[in-house]
Amino acid sequence: MITVREKVRFVETDMMAVVHHANYFRWFEMGRVEYLRQAGISLLKMMDDDIVFPITSVDCQYRSSAKFDDIILIETSMTEVTPVKMIFTYKVVREADGVLLATGNTQNLFTNKQGKIIRLPSTYFNKLKEYFENAGQ
Repeated sequence: MITVREKVRFVETDMMAVVHHANYFRWFEMGRVEYLRQAGISLLKMMDDDIVFPITSVDCQYRSSAKFDDIILIETSMTEVTPVKMIFTYKVVREADGVLLATGNTQNLFTNKQGKIIRLPSTYFNKLKEYFENAGQ
């Protein structure tokens, strides 16, 4: 599991002074990108190699409200990786009191930029699998 620490910005709140629900999906992406970075995967390099990984499934359960200036922890774990897909789970927690704000998961498929499903080349897959098995669960 990796953790990203963020402060809730005013622009992320709605008229009820709480974080708008769509921001949780951005936070999931921040966790996913950091997970890949820590696994030694460069997204820019992957894109240069004609590899992208669109989301094919996303789910979020909202538990409590985050508010402006809250410090949140985005906890990201990979639960499955194959040469064709990755599945991540997320927890968003308010740092000050440990309250669970949301949980969720995403599934990504590896494709080329034209949208054709591909097998992730071993240069990427081996790094990702090794991190998943040794440090990233």
